[in-house]
Amino acid sequence: MEMHQIRYFLAVAETLNFTRAAEQCNVTQPSLTRAIQKLEEEMGGLLFSREHHNTHLTELGRLVLPHLDSIYTTNSAVLAEAKQYRSMERAPLKLGVMCTISPGRLVGFFEQLRARIPMLDLQIQDLPAKPLVEALVSGDLDVALVALPSFPERCTARPLFTERYLIACPRGHRFESMNAIPLPELDGEDYLQRVHCEFRYHFEALNVPKRHAVNIRYHSEREDWVQAMIAAGMGCAVMPENMATLPGVVTRAIIEPEVTRTIHLVTVAGRRFTPVEQVAIRMAQTYHWDAAEPTRTSMRWEDVAVVE
Repeated sequence: MEMHQIRYFLAVAETLNFTRAAEQCNVTQPSLTRAIQKLEEEMGGLLFSREHHNTHLTELGRLVLPHLDSIYTTNSAVLAEAKQYRSMERAPLKLGVMCTISPGRLVGFFEQLRARIPMLDLQIQDLPAKPLVEALVSGDLDVALVALPSFPERCTARPLFTERYLIACPRGHRFESMNAIPLPELDGEDYLQRVHCEFRYHFEALNVPKRHAVNIRYHSEREDWVQAMIAAGMGCAVMPENMATLPGVVTRAIIEPEVTRTIHLVTVAGRRFTPVEQVAIRMAQTYHWDAAEPTRTSMRWEDVAVVE
């Protein structure tokens, strides 16, 4: 079965006239008739009954009509999407961002990406680290920005930048007078648990014995609530270095041990990249993440090459 046969069939089903259907499809009537006959051979029966000037669908024709119409409609939609993609009228990119990564660290990169791909249609989904990786592997995301000490074998992780973990405390807290805070100093402190924080994964990766036991008083998925409670003097919390802080929140570096995380751009190994994904990956790897001001790259949208 070929798509032009389905198109001819639908035209005849609409007009109930082989001559008008041929004109509509811009083919000769014999060509249209032969295509319909071949389709009937595949279907194993007549699709139309022709009685002088009275043409109508047979029982088989009525049976297959909705299915062939669905096939043709779907095919047309696929071709339209492909044409749109080739012409880059729309360049979709589904990006997963770990919910504890500060947006302020990413907007400069997004600005450059949009400058290189003016037709960019960026869809951002923020999730905790492990659900984000699961969504990537399942195909719900194209690429993801994730900080974990290790990744599944199916994933390829490209390091982008590293940041420290800090202890956040309210003004007037004893930690404010310290230049850095040994982790054991948290022992016995009231603590606000950031539910989606992946700090423990990075701490455990150091294989350092745990020498502190905090008093967890509050749990929240929302960073603004945690910081508001810290500013109100309700406890301390661990948070990434580049996370924006509310007034009244003081941060100090963690030492003994120092704990850091590396933000990776993660893709699925073996999965083919679209041109948009190729550019995004290359730009992410060349972007000056640690620069105070965004540094413009020289790569253009036309400089697409397969990413290894």
